[in-house]
Amino acid sequence: MPARDRRNPGTPTPGRTPPEVVGARGRLSDAALLDDAQVDAVVVAVAPPREADDGLQPRSGTIDATLRYGVDLAELAERAGGPGFRGASGEVARVDLPRVHAGSTTRLPWAGLPPRLLLLGVGSGTALDLRRAGAALARVSRGLDRVVSAATADAGPEGVRAFVEGYQLAAYTQPRRTAAEKGADAEAPAAQLVLLTPEDQPDVTPSVEAASRAVEATWLVRDLANTPSDVKDPAWFADRAAELADGLGLDVTVRGPAELEREGFGAIRAVGGGSARPPRLVTLTYDPVDHGVVAPGTAARHVVVVGKGITYDTGGLSIKPREAMVPMKTDMAGAAVALAVVLGAARARSDRRVTAVLPLAENHVGAASYRPGDVVRTWSGRTVEVANTDAEGRLVLADAIGYAVRDLAPDVLVDVATLTGAATLGLGRGHAALFATDDDVAGTIEEAAATTGERVWRMPLVEDYAGALRSEVADLRHVPAENPGGGAITAALFLREFAGDVPWAHLDVAGPARATADRHEVVTGATGFGARLLLEALGTL
Repeated sequence: MPARDRRNPGTPTPGRTPPEVVGARGRLSDAALLDDAQVDAVVVAVAPPREADDGLQPRSGTIDATLRYGVDLAELAERAGGPGFRGASGEVARVDLPRVHAGSTTRLPWAGLPPRLLLLGVGSGTALDLRRAGAALARVSRGLDRVVSAATADAGPEGVRAFVEGYQLAAYTQPRRTAAEKGADAEAPAAQLVLLTPEDQPDVTPSVEAASRAVEATWLVRDLANTPSDVKDPAWFADRAAELADGLGLDVTVRGPAELEREGFGAIRAVGGGSARPPRLVTLTYDPVDHGVVAPGTAARHVVVVGKGITYDTGGLSIKPREAMVPMKTDMAGAAVALAVVLGAARARSDRRVTAVLPLAENHVGAASYRPGDVVRTWSGRTVEVANTDAEGRLVLADAIGYAVRDLAPDVLVDVATLTGAATLGLGRGHAALFATDDDVAGTIEEAAATTGERVWRMPLVEDYAGALRSEVADLRHVPAENPGGGAITAALFLREFAGDVPWAHLDVAGPARATADRHEVVTGATGFGARLLLEALGTL
């Protein structure tokens, strides 16, 4: 199917690059880098007092900076940060050193050095603390040119990676569509962050590159999910996915309305039938054999990621209240995660074969909308009684999962979806609900969650609830006739019906996929939750 150029003027193409982070060798005590006039700030690390009456504890760079600048940084930190500054991860104290008046013959000890010092709290120095410290640095350094940091000088590879992830994740800003020309942006991230590392410490480049790949995937998810739905319809999303995949040499198939009807994708067609902007089904595959990563003939393990792609959700005839519709441009976050994972696998030259399946539809109200009481035939042949048109996500996933299991022959299948309000009620906005039929798959995802800070909580597939999905007029109901509670569980049980015997995991990200305020590495709006998690898990899935 030929792609159409559907960009709206002023809408940035998704796939922006996070701010630059590089490494440099040396110590603050003698690094020539600090003599560069483009360096706006120097960052050193501090930690909480060991005892209540103690002062802040110096960490990486603090003593070297004290020697170089000739000032007591601990005292300056306490004055600048006030009594509330205790060196906890994510706290920052900014010190602007005075300069002499023009014409003065006085020479201050820090003459010629960057006049701005940032004392960055790193807590106990864990990966979690360093990720939060990096996020805090991103926010306090907005609008600066070059920033030199010694805060990770002895953090080790995992600590450096976490720090860079936090920095680049928090540096994200939503694309804007405005009439005015954009000038210098005081909210833009620092032009460059330099991580200063002593010669006796490992090179930071591999850690920076790994972090940047993961963050680039998250930025893509955020950009796609934050794109308004007057621009982002199924065809637009499919076009953008194809463009990004073509750039990496991936195999791409886009099914439009005719193909969906001919091949029997009845659930996707039903959900998208009420919109003037018809649905799509996109399949993208990265094969390590084709990319020279593994030898020809190698049977690479096949991981399939299915993502819910509702480009806007009104609820259909079971229409949502106005307030509930406002964030629904992000209801395709699962499909964006699936796309980001296959692209990230290609960029990382993974030895896994990875396929993303994106069922894309707009759940709208129209003359052809599907109705409560309809019976829909899915791609697998199984029929579903519709009881609530606002439970559309599980229907498009049923088509996509059934197709993936039978036609793509996965070794493991993971689906990602902003699926149920029940998951948010049960776990809040900090955790995704994880359901799985395989303990090894669940354990791999839980380990990746601990590493990336994208937290999950495994939930039970309660067999006693499965009977609530039985229908008297179809093979299944997609919502229970008599609700036993546990709405996230019954939704997962419905999806399990289409996963067959393939090891399967379901991530309900309805809570953590969106945020109403900045917090550490999480930003307001679409958060991109799930991309880093699944890329981290990919190597052992």
